Amino acid sequence: MQPFLEKYKKQIAILGGVVAAILIYLLVFDDSSNRATIETIDQMTLAASDEPSTIPETEIETESKPIVVDVKGAVIYPGVYTLSEEQRIVDAVEAAGGYTDDANPALINHAQKLHDEMVIYIPKIGEEPEELMEQMVQASPATGSGSGSSNGKININKASEGELTQLPGIGPAKAAAIIQHRSEQGNFQIIEDLKNVTGIGDKTFEQLKDLIDVK
Repeated sequence: MQPFLEKYKKQIAILGGVVAAILIYLLVFDDSSNRATIETIDQMTLAASDEPSTIPETEIETESKPIVVDVKGAVIYPGVYTLSEEQRIVDAVEAAGGYTDDANPALINHAQKLHDEMVIYIPKIGEEPEELMEQMVQASPATGSGSGSSNGKININKASEGELTQLPGIGPAKAAAIIQHRSEQGNFQIIEDLKNVTGIGDKTFEQLKDLIDVK
C-alpha cells in the first residue's frame, strides 16, 4: 500500500485538488443562484404590486327618482300616488285601483311616461268633448313654454307636445309633426290648416275641431 501511495502521490494530490475546487465552485454558484432567484422573485412581486388593478369596478346603479302624480276621474281610488319616473300612465292607473265601470280610456296614452306633479284625468263614458277637454285642461298643469289652452280648448299654435297628446287621435309622433309644421311653415291661421300636417286627415280632424283653437 505504501509503495502505491508513494508512486501515485502526485496524481492523488492533483485529483483531490480538482474535487475540492469543484465542491467549492458548486457551493458558491448554488448560493449566488439562489440569491439571484430570490431577488428576481422580489422584483416581480414589487412590479405586480405597482400595476393598477385590472378588476373592473362595480358600477353604481342609479336609482329611479320618485315622483308624485295625481290620478283623477274614473278610477276606483282617485288620489295622489308616489311612483317612479320610469313608470308610465298605465302604472298610475293600476296604482289607483284600475278603471271604474263607466271609464272611457280610449283617449288615454297609456304608454306615456310619468313626470313629477303630473295630473292624470280619466274621462267617463258619455262626457261631451268640450266638457272632457275642460276637465283635461284643468287636470294638466302648464309646463315649459306651452300654455296652449284657452277657453277649454288647445291652442295648436302654442301647445307643447304634452298638451297636444291629450287630444284624441294625437300621439307623440303626430304631436311632434304639428310642432315641426308650425315651426317650419308658421302659425296655423285657421284650425282647418291642421289637415296640412302629415298624418292628420279628415277623420282625425273631425275628432279635433271642437277641441282646438288657433288664437
